[in-house]
Amino acid sequence: MDKRVQFDFEVNFTNGGSLKGEEFRLDITGDTITDQELVDYIIDDLRLLMAGKVDILNKQIITEPHKRKIAKQDPPSERLIDLSHTIEEGLITYKGLPAPHICDYLSRTESQKWYEEGTSFQIGKIEMVTNTGTYIDCPFHRFENGKDTAETELNKLAELEAVVIRIPYTETLEITDQYLRNREIRNKAVLIHTGWDRHWNTETYYENHPYLTQSAAEYLKDCQVKLVGIDSHNIDDTTGKSRPVHTILLGAEIVIVEHLCHLDQLPDENFTFTAAPPKFKGVGTFPVRAFASVQQNL
Repeated sequence: MDKRVQFDFEVNFTNGGSLKGEEFRLDITGDTITDQELVDYIIDDLRLLMAGKVDILNKQIITEPHKRKIAKQDPPSERLIDLSHTIEEGLITYKGLPAPHICDYLSRTESQKWYEEGTSFQIGKIEMVTNTGTYIDCPFHRFENGKDTAETELNKLAELEAVVIRIPYTETLEITDQYLRNREIRNKAVLIHTGWDRHWNTETYYENHPYLTQSAAEYLKDCQVKLVGIDSHNIDDTTGKSRPVHTILLGAEIVIVEHLCHLDQLPDENFTFTAAPPKFKGVGTFPVRAFASVQQNL
């Protein structure tokens, strides 16, 4: 049998006045609906502006044939996909660099000395190198006078039009410019999906990983891309001592994001990419919460 919800409501407006409804009925899916879902529906369906506190009263679920569209909102028009690894105590991102130490600076138990009964807080303390987890490289990482995370503009870090170029590590570890051609990449974030992230936090992850060549970096520079990301241990070949990809891209103020993950969940194009670090002076790398915003059909 169909279910409907009957309830009273009162909307208080931030610019004065209120709106009340009694024995309002809406169709629902399932057997229940939360007060917050009802609040969101009322404001959206009645197209209310300047809505403040909203009270839902006398709510009850009744069995009755549906009369109109369901009270639950339509699916969102965009989906956020997390592309970052989780940073935790003891995580090794790059062999030879120390793992982060994450602990309490102020524990909940200790904080209870300062607040009324039942009130406690936690303040964390983190000691780590900036090359930890999924992180961004800014020009200062490679060049003494390059822009650090505080100086790098947000339009190079956030809501960038982006594309994924898929080059499975089972096909090649050496990614040349030939793999990047015939794609519209100018002024976009280019994310290289190799699948290497499946080896994250294992011994395999650190050695013989996929990387870009100097020719690939030169091609990306010539195309004036805004950002280059990869789901691998390093965007450069780490078997030698040179780092031409870092040198070329960061020299052109093209930021780099390393240690991405979940690129297999993205479409090839028509999405935006964000990887913004805190605004630190004198820091060229820092962990980010990298994510993509993918438009969905309603």
